[in-house]
Amino acid sequence: MELLQQRFSQLKENLSQQVIGQPQLIERLLIALLADGHLLVEGAPGLAKTRAIRELGELLEGSFHRIQFTPDLLPADLTGTDVYRAQEGSFAFVPGPLFHNLILADEINRAPAKVQSALLEAMAERQISIGQTTYPLADPFLVMATQNPIEQEGTYPLPEAQLDRFLLHVRVDYPAVESERLILELARREAAGQAAISTSQSEFAPLSSNELHQARQQVLDLYLADNLQEYLLQLVLATRNPEPYGADLQHAIQYGASPRASIALDRCARARAWLVGRDHVLPEDIQQLAFDVLRHRLILSYEAEASGMHADRLISELIARVPVP
Repeated sequence: MELLQQRFSQLKENLSQQVIGQPQLIERLLIALLADGHLLVEGAPGLAKTRAIRELGELLEGSFHRIQFTPDLLPADLTGTDVYRAQEGSFAFVPGPLFHNLILADEINRAPAKVQSALLEAMAERQISIGQTTYPLADPFLVMATQNPIEQEGTYPLPEAQLDRFLLHVRVDYPAVESERLILELARREAAGQAAISTSQSEFAPLSSNELHQARQQVLDLYLADNLQEYLLQLVLATRNPEPYGADLQHAIQYGASPRASIALDRCARARAWLVGRDHVLPEDIQQLAFDVLRHRLILSYEAEASGMHADRLISELIARVPVP
């Protein structure tokens, strides 16, 4: 276990040298990788969302592909399609960009629902069906979709049922001024064509699929105490029935989180504990990840939204009120 944890620690360090000022995004990317899930990242332009997953692709054995979502995109632009070969008199399948290990679905909410559905079906089933033939996708397969919270004109918001298929919904913010100074230095070095790679990074061998599968198994085997599992379940159940935790929350939620939230919180809490070198889960692992696991799975009532309530504030209230074992 220690050898693989050391490898991921080096992977995280190398990513931090190339993606400055976004430690939470880096951690959530690695958690999604270990938990075998996908993440939706929301943030203003220029916050290194694309750079983060591209740099991760450089440190893994596998392929990376970026897809720019636009209103005229078609499902076949993602999945691929059968092409007629006139010389052979037959059809041949030409794979689309989804047949890569790491996918950046940039501005996913700019494409219509049928394109979003094609992507999310591939995410859930890890396969694509063209006609009567089903093609398995690459393993590992991770999708990082982005949304721009500023511009809403000409967008197609993802329905709640589709959002539920994302393991995490991560929000990124502007870096601190100290980090921005380092970003300027890195940008100048890259513009001058200078190598911005440390000695440790140049010596880092890309993480293999076999190492990743072993790490995922260790994450699944990580110890989670029964009372912490019960605490995790009570947090998720409180989104469906918040009444026992205060009359003010009784009518705040129209629909709570599905069982996918329980599964996601369990796997992500284990992954976070494993990443920091522990062999067991602590309450803080569950609490830290509750926001990213739950915020896109809650539908607040009209009364709650009208009063200024938002998902993160509600999750904070539940964490404060659900007893910690």
